[in-house]
Amino acid sequence: MGERRPPQAFGAAVLVSGFGISSLPEVIPVFPLENAVVLPRGQLPLNIFEPRYLAMVKAAMGGDRLIGMIQPKEDGSLFEIGGLGRITQFTDPENGRLLIVLTGVTRFRIAEEIEVETPYRQVRADYRDFVEDFQAPQPMAAVLRSDLESTLRTYLDTQNLSADWEAVSSADDESLVNTLAAVCPFDVAEKQALLEAKTVPIRAATLCALMTLAQTGAENGSGMVH
Repeated sequence: MGERRPPQAFGAAVLVSGFGISSLPEVIPVFPLENAVVLPRGQLPLNIFEPRYLAMVKAAMGGDRLIGMIQPKEDGSLFEIGGLGRITQFTDPENGRLLIVLTGVTRFRIAEEIEVETPYRQVRADYRDFVEDFQAPQPMAAVLRSDLESTLRTYLDTQNLSADWEAVSSADDESLVNTLAAVCPFDVAEKQALLEAKTVPIRAATLCALMTLAQTGAENGSGMVH
């Protein structure tokens, strides 16, 4: 199918110019992949190797380069809300795989899944609930930014992970939150909650709650907390 590639470093949120709701396609191909979300102006590296998704990427490259990322449910159906991304990097290493980077444009709601002859699934997308994705992101309060960085330190220690703290400190709010939402090893439902969070501050608060919950679970599992 496909897999996420190692994330890029924290940095400024990437702008994908030339898009507005009126210019977006009504029907989009979708890539169902657990634990993978693409947020507005965020980036998602992918390693594509399954034939049907190779076909999807090649078709997108011949058109508007737009792909909908959406998480599947256990029964094979799709979550209602996904993220539309544009292919902004494309590498063909000639080994039967394609390496791409999707940059988020907007979220979308599935109006309906349509019957198609392509090997990959396609849906009719509704973007109207996500007008804010085309606007400047709401800034985080200083206390929330400080809480996010502090919670991240503790979370990474608990998970035996590390970060480039200079890059974390210098990243703008949206880029930091988008990157953490994309790369932290949360489960499907938690990733979906991050995707559906209405604003950057709400998403940051959700991240803090999820990292604290994961930390508590790890401590309970190790016997540190009873």
